[in-house]
Amino acid sequence: MMFIQWKNDVPKRIPAGDLLRRWWIWLLVAGLVGIVAYSQLGKSGKADGGAARQGANLPPQSVPVTATAAQKGDIGIYLTGLGSVTPLQTVTVKSRVDGELMRVYYKEGQIVKKGQPLVEIDPRPYQAQLTQAQGQMIRDQALLQNARVDLERYKVLSGQDSIAEQQYATQKSLVRQLEGTVKFDQGQIDNAKLQIAYSRIAAPVSGRIGLRPVDPGNIIHATDTTGLAVITQLEPITVIFTIPEDSLPPLLTKLRAGEHLRVDAYNREQSKKLATGSLLTTDNQIDPNSGTVRLRAEFQNKDHLLFPNQFVNASLLLETRHEATLVPTGAIQRSPQGTFVYLVKADQTVTVRQVHLGPTEGDHAAIDEGLTPGDRVVVEGAERLREGSKVELKRQGPGNSAKAPKDK
Repeated sequence: MMFIQWKNDVPKRIPAGDLLRRWWIWLLVAGLVGIVAYSQLGKSGKADGGAARQGANLPPQSVPVTATAAQKGDIGIYLTGLGSVTPLQTVTVKSRVDGELMRVYYKEGQIVKKGQPLVEIDPRPYQAQLTQAQGQMIRDQALLQNARVDLERYKVLSGQDSIAEQQYATQKSLVRQLEGTVKFDQGQIDNAKLQIAYSRIAAPVSGRIGLRPVDPGNIIHATDTTGLAVITQLEPITVIFTIPEDSLPPLLTKLRAGEHLRVDAYNREQSKKLATGSLLTTDNQIDPNSGTVRLRAEFQNKDHLLFPNQFVNASLLLETRHEATLVPTGAIQRSPQGTFVYLVKADQTVTVRQVHLGPTEGDHAAIDEGLTPGDRVVVEGAERLREGSKVELKRQGPGNSAKAPKDK
């Protein structure tokens, strides 16, 4: 076998033996380089292993954490649910008579009182009807008075057998007819007066009036579907909210005992309390689709923070648990085995303590089992802890106190 090497475009034949010798030289050089590299890696590994063994002999580093002591205090047991603000009364003011809208006495969004004038419809047609009815009544009263005089005369003549009995009976019938006519006239007068009264519309309830749907100058009809104003009562106002059906038995026990149950209304984000009221009643059936029951609570709403159809979070205080062991909710950890806390021991190490969680209120939770007042638990930094971890306690922050929650 022969290889051809090209040089200056002139082919040259290289012997096979020289080519083999060159390959052996290159393989020898590559082997020497590998031996040198392996030896250097071995020395580096020994150095790294020694450093690792030296680090293992160092004491474990302390984990900075924030801890607080469990305290004894009162905590409320609440039933919460999403609710909607519902007025006790919403009235659409409509006209009972036809006519031109003459005057509007209210302003949009105004708070009106019951009996306060709102609008006036042209009363002149009904005043004319009243005048006609009064004139007709005067005429019929005069006829009735004359008929009565004739009746008295016929009565005397009938007793003397001077006139026929039938004539006397006819006069009595005429008097009765005229008495009926006068009563009919009185009804016409009362109806005309009523129409005049209807032309001046007052507020039927106290509350906030809405936007004006009709302007002065329009012709109003009693059959119009659009009202002249809408008044919504704001003081007091109610909230209808739902709770799970499983929470109903203890609630009914409280209601049967006549207890006054407090309800707090919070905004949608539950960041602000809007009002405090009391529970009025429960619905008479459970919704089978959602498994909930509706409740109605009443609020005085003096500051009008509750607005009709507003969505709120309602919180009903079912009972208050006294002398409970309380910790911040940030101290509660969860695992497949249940809830636990990291308990700080006297030697500045932590141990895992399984706890039985009770009711929670805001940033505090009650511990039914597993802790006693005075036990220090980790509130911040628990994600880096294990059983027996060494900890370094940081300064207690103002928001990590386990102070018992105040009554809202």
